[in-house]
Amino acid sequence: MEWELSSDRPIYIQLIEQLQAAIIAGNLSPGDKIPSVRDLASEAQVNPNTMQKALAELERNGLLYTERTSGRYITSDKELIMKLKKQSAKSQIQEFIEKMKLMGFQPEETLALIEETIKDK
Repeated sequence: MEWELSSDRPIYIQLIEQLQAAIIAGNLSPGDKIPSVRDLASEAQVNPNTMQKALAELERNGLLYTERTSGRYITSDKELIMKLKKQSAKSQIQEFIEKMKLMGFQPEETLALIEETIKDK
C-alpha cells in the first residue's frame, strides 16, 4: 500500500482515512489479514503507536477485528463496507455541490453539467 501523509493534519487520522479508502475501494478485501502493526508502521514510516491508534479506531468502527494470536482482519460485513462507501461518496458529492454553489451554479445547472460530462466520456 502506498501512503501519502502530510504534516497539516494528524497522522493517525490520515492513516485511518487511507486504510478505510483502501477497504471501500476493494484494494483490501473482506476477510483479508492485514500486516502487523510494526510492518504497517514501517511501511508508512510512522511510529508504531500512531499506527496502533489508527487500527484501534478502525476496530471500533467495525472495519477491522482481531483474532487472538492470529492478528487483525478486515471485516467480512459487506453491508458495512457498502454503507461506508456510500457515505464517502455522499461526502465527496456534497463538497462538489458546495464548490459549484460558490462559483454561482444553481443545482439544475450543476446536474446538467454532470450529465453532459458523463455523455462526453
